[in-house]
Amino acid sequence: MSDAFDLVVIGAGSGGVAASRRAAAHGARVLVAEADRVGGTCAIRGCVPKKLMMYAAGFAQAFEEARGYGWTGVAGQFEMHRWAAAKAQETSRLEGIYRRMLADSGVELATGHARLLGPDTVAVGGRELRAQRVLVATGGAPAHDAIPGLAQAMSSNEVLDLRELPATLLVVGGGYVAVEFASILAGLGAKVTLALRDTHPLRGFDTDLRTRLATALAERGITLASGVGLKGLERSDDGFALHRADGSVLRAQAALNATGRHPNTAGLGLAEAGVRLDALGAITVDADSRSSVPGVWAIGDVTNRFNLTPVAIAEGRAFADTEFGKRPTRVDHRTVASAVFTDPPIATVGLTEVDAVEQGPVDVYESDFRPMKTAFAGGSARTYMKLVVDGLSERVLGVHMIGTDAPEIVQSLAVALTCGATKRDFDRTVAVHPTAAEEFVLMREPVRRHGAAPAAAA
Repeated sequence: MSDAFDLVVIGAGSGGVAASRRAAAHGARVLVAEADRVGGTCAIRGCVPKKLMMYAAGFAQAFEEARGYGWTGVAGQFEMHRWAAAKAQETSRLEGIYRRMLADSGVELATGHARLLGPDTVAVGGRELRAQRVLVATGGAPAHDAIPGLAQAMSSNEVLDLRELPATLLVVGGGYVAVEFASILAGLGAKVTLALRDTHPLRGFDTDLRTRLATALAERGITLASGVGLKGLERSDDGFALHRADGSVLRAQAALNATGRHPNTAGLGLAEAGVRLDALGAITVDADSRSSVPGVWAIGDVTNRFNLTPVAIAEGRAFADTEFGKRPTRVDHRTVASAVFTDPPIATVGLTEVDAVEQGPVDVYESDFRPMKTAFAGGSARTYMKLVVDGLSERVLGVHMIGTDAPEIVQSLAVALTCGATKRDFDRTVAVHPTAAEEFVLMREPVRRHGAAPAAAA
C-alpha cells in the first residue's frame, strides 16, 4: 500500500478523529497516527470517566434527599473497585466505537509515536508517510512543574484508575480539574482539602460564581486552604505533606496534582520542522488553525486556545471543510459554553460581568433561591443565575449559573446567546413552570447598572 496521503493526522482523540472522518467524507485519503488508546483524553481518561465518577458521587446526596421525601431504609456504601471495573469496561467500549468509526469512514489507523520529519513527511511505526497536509491534534497532559514534588502525586489520569478511596485527600490547584475532583471524591466519602494560592477557585470565571462555589464546597465538608502560596510537596510513608509559604503544612494520605495541563508537543519534531511554539509549548496558529509552516495545521488543546473537547471537534471539522470540502469555515471562540461538574455544577457562556464592563454600559440581572426539590427535603443548597446585558443594545452578553442542572440549562441558552438574543427576547419568552430554568426568563429589573447610557438627543 502506498504511504502517500492527502492528510496525516497526529493524534486520535476527539479532535483528530472528527477531522479525519470529515476529511475522508470529502474524499480525502486519510491516516491518523496514535501512540496511546484511540479516543484521547476525553473518552478514555478525562471528561467521560470523570462524569461517571460524578454520577457515582451524586447518589450520596440523592439518598439523603430521599429520606426527606418519605423513603426509609435508603442507604448504601460505595465500593471503588466495583466502579473502577465498570468504568474500565465502558472506556473499552467507547474505544471500540472510535475505532469502528475510523474504519467505517475509510480512515487508516497507524499505531505508534509520530514525528514530523518535514512539512509533508511524518514518521510512525517504522514508516515514512508523505502527506499534502499534516494536522497535529495531540491534546494536552497534566503539568508537574508548578511546585517541587508534584510528580509524586496522582494526576487526573491516575485518580480515575483508583480502586480504593483514600481516607484523606489533598487536592493541589484551583482550576476546574481541581474543584471537580475535590467535589467528586468528597461526595464519595473522602475527607478532602483543596489547596490553592488564589482567594477563590476558578480564576477567569465570573466572580459571583467563584465566591458561591467556594461557599458550596465548604458546605459539602471540603476544607479550602486558599490565599497562601505553595512551596512544595513531600511524600513519606505516612502520605503527603504540602508546605505553604506561611510555614503551615497540610497533610493527607493521598495527593492529587491538579495545577494545570500543558500542550503535548514534546518529541513531535515540531521545532526542528520550523513549527513555531509559544512560551508554554503550544503550537501557534491563525484563525484557520494554520501553523507557521505551510502544510501543517493544529487543533484542540495542543494550541492552547480554548481547551474543551467540543471546541477541538469543531476546529477539526472546520479544518476539513475548509481544506477538503471547499467550504471555508472558522470557529467562533467567543460564544463557547463551558461547564464545571462540581456539586453543585457550574455552567457559563459569554462574557463575565467584569469583562463586559470593560466594553461599555452593562445591566446585571440575578436570581438566587433554594430549588424546590432541595427546599422540600430540608436542604440548604442554593441556585444562582446571572444575565449580563449590554446597557445600550440590550443584547445578552453572558449567562452564568451555579446549581442543579446548570450545564443542561446553559447549553440551551447558549443557542440564544449565539443568535444574538436580547433581554427583551428573554422577557417575552413564556416560562415553563415549575422549573428552575424559568428564572432566566423572569428576571425583570437589573440588580445593578455599570456606566450610563448616553442622554437622548433634545
